[in-house]
Amino acid sequence: MYQFDSRIRYSEIDSQGKITLTSIIDYFQDCSTFHSEELGVGIDYLRDQKLAWVLTSWQIEIGRYPEFGEKVSVKTWPYGFQGFFGYRNFTMESEHGELLAYANSVWVLLDLKKKRPAKLPSLMQEVYQLSPQLPMECDSRKIQIPEMAEEKERFPVHKYHIDTNQHVNNGKYVSMAQEYLPLGFKIGKMRAEYRKAAVYKDVICPFVASSGEKIIVNLADEAGRPYAIVELEEKNDSIR
Repeated sequence: MYQFDSRIRYSEIDSQGKITLTSIIDYFQDCSTFHSEELGVGIDYLRDQKLAWVLTSWQIEIGRYPEFGEKVSVKTWPYGFQGFFGYRNFTMESEHGELLAYANSVWVLLDLKKKRPAKLPSLMQEVYQLSPQLPMECDSRKIQIPEMAEEKERFPVHKYHIDTNQHVNNGKYVSMAQEYLPLGFKIGKMRAEYRKAAVYKDVICPFVASSGEKIIVNLADEAGRPYAIVELEEKNDSIR
């Protein structure tokens, strides 16, 4: 398990003074990156090996959105490897141990040269110590695309969407999807399925559907094939 402590910054909050979902995602991503760096299998190692960890799905649940200035602890640990798949949990806790947010994630190790999944190198198998899976109800990593959805205005991928893997960072898709939420919609749970990578100057074609407390956003290419599907669920009764 890896942990780092932080404090909620002004740049990470919304108009109500509470952390945004995308900032929570950033904390989780940073935590896993710090973990890999500390173990010697981080960005430089992956680049030298022509490898990349590619996220295939997120499931993030929010207990409470911490406010500006609050101290938090962010933790992550891998709980399983199967072939080229890696499974990782995350938590964000208050300084008093309150569980603020938690997540399950599924990753694929990609061979960048061959453009196909790769088995875990022996070094990674040695350095990553597995811990028990977080006791949470895990949904399918596949999200069904609604048959009826409203097409929204298309937009291009910008430079600020791109990460070190030279494609749109997984958190940016979630930011894109949140643009289609009604005012006052408080996210209690987020699921995202990533099907293919969008790169700079690609065109994103959003399709939005509402189903009860859920908004599903299909961020597709110009042929209608999904880059990412994001499901946002509202739970006002339990989210502060």
